[in-house]
Amino acid sequence: MGTHFIGVDVGTGSARAGVFDARGALLGTGKADIALHRPDADIAEQSSAQVWDAVCAATRTALARAAVDPASVAGVGFDATCSLVVLGDGPPGLGDPACPERDIIVWMDHRAVDQAARINADGHEVLKYVGGRISPEMQTPKLLWLKENRPEVFRAARHFFDLTDFLTWKASGSTARSTCTVTCKWTYLAHEGRWDADYFRGIGLAELADEGFVRIGGQVVPPGTALSRGLTPEAARAMGLPAGIAVAAGLIDAHAGGIGTVGARGGAEDPVRTLGYVFGTSSCTMTTTRDPTFVPGVWGPYFSAMVPGAWLNEGGQSAAGAAIDHLLSFHPAHHAATAAARADGKSLPEWLADAAMDRAGDASRAVRLAAHLHVVPEFLGNRAPFADPHARAAILGLGMDSDRQSLVALYVAGVCGLGYGLRQIIETQAAHGAGVDRIAISGGAGRHPLIRQILADTTGLPVDVTACEEPVLLGSAILAAVAAGAFPDIRAAMPAMSAVVTSHRPATGAVRHLHDTRHAAFTALQDMARSIRGQTDSCLDRFPPGPAVTGPSLS
Repeated sequence: MGTHFIGVDVGTGSARAGVFDARGALLGTGKADIALHRPDADIAEQSSAQVWDAVCAATRTALARAAVDPASVAGVGFDATCSLVVLGDGPPGLGDPACPERDIIVWMDHRAVDQAARINADGHEVLKYVGGRISPEMQTPKLLWLKENRPEVFRAARHFFDLTDFLTWKASGSTARSTCTVTCKWTYLAHEGRWDADYFRGIGLAELADEGFVRIGGQVVPPGTALSRGLTPEAARAMGLPAGIAVAAGLIDAHAGGIGTVGARGGAEDPVRTLGYVFGTSSCTMTTTRDPTFVPGVWGPYFSAMVPGAWLNEGGQSAAGAAIDHLLSFHPAHHAATAAARADGKSLPEWLADAAMDRAGDASRAVRLAAHLHVVPEFLGNRAPFADPHARAAILGLGMDSDRQSLVALYVAGVCGLGYGLRQIIETQAAHGAGVDRIAISGGAGRHPLIRQILADTTGLPVDVTACEEPVLLGSAILAAVAAGAFPDIRAAMPAMSAVVTSHRPATGAVRHLHDTRHAAFTALQDMARSIRGQTDSCLDRFPPGPAVTGPSLS
């Protein structure tokens, strides 16, 4: 049997691949960019053909950089964003004849807000397994939008895939879906091993139930299951791998980060006591429990969606790294600072984090730089614990400063805001019986030591960092190793392939007191913004209809 395993991660902007050995050592990586079509704040689309080409290119690059014989590879595992892939025999794409290649509704797409609201108004029993309210980021609201707005595309579709399941289908030819994807994003009841036909009929998707759910998942298998007859000859040629090697049923990208971190040796060594926090474009929190725990506003509980045989509660922030990028774009010094960061070979957030460390002299003391700036960075709504897609950001304390120091301060305030949102999720879950002792971090946006320390300080919990710098890729490689038979199951593979290398301990004393004070300000701003929005909505609802109001000419 081969001794190497490949993990493939498809994020919002790129596909990445990593080659690992059986101890979890990363030997080489590859990356290929993916285009994102974003005409407005609610629409986000991609091309599945381009995604697959990027996966293959990234894999070939990773193999070359690892300098291993492809014949030594025993298996491949995939993870991806929870985006909806629509494949059919009718009109190509999502109905735009000018762009037939776009056949993916990306996870962040919020076109189905109205559909989600109608589904939630019905209050079906399955909703208690998504925190009581379904999100427009999930797939059944998107499917309903597609049926109502692109009926010809909906009727002609042969398959509706979560992006991860599309990738395993392209690799193996198997249409089996992962328990992770369909349970977390499609309302599959994994603890009962079934879809709820009444739910689909009640929300207006009766045809999916009448067909026996074949278009969304007639066969559902646990992550790490070896699919079909392995890698097809066509996929093998495209990826530069041997045909027939194991292809594992995959995971959502955040959950792959969880598998790569929460069971690492040297940490709590108990996934039940460790929260997986994946900090990327968005953020996800994954909390494992032995028994089902119902937390309002937090998705789940999902059975066997990440750690086999355990339950999962999933929260997070709809915008995390993307929220910081957006926040910084408002500042007058943004353009000049971006150019300076580029000249130093860094991203702007990395450059600002370094500047904050230099000015503060210590990661925990950097919070002082934020001073009176407070940020609730909910630019794309609140995923948890309020499940409120209409929430929006609040910023308090802005002056007319335009220098780089004030940009650093705004950056620190934004990161603190993300930390207070994480604390809010952790405290809400603990109040309902899903408490944790530690945080295991993964994701590209959370690599800087400043961010890791601020997250420890804002939440009051240790933040564990694993030895592997690519824990999401490692999570998918763990699936590959299990599918190839190198380990009996995921629980055995996690501590064998992942280890904690350092922990960021939360500060005490004056720093802790300052964060407690700022956290109180965060929740007060959140409450105020929600109240103001409600009052304004009430006034707008009574606003008399009429022609559009125009202002005076500026010419």
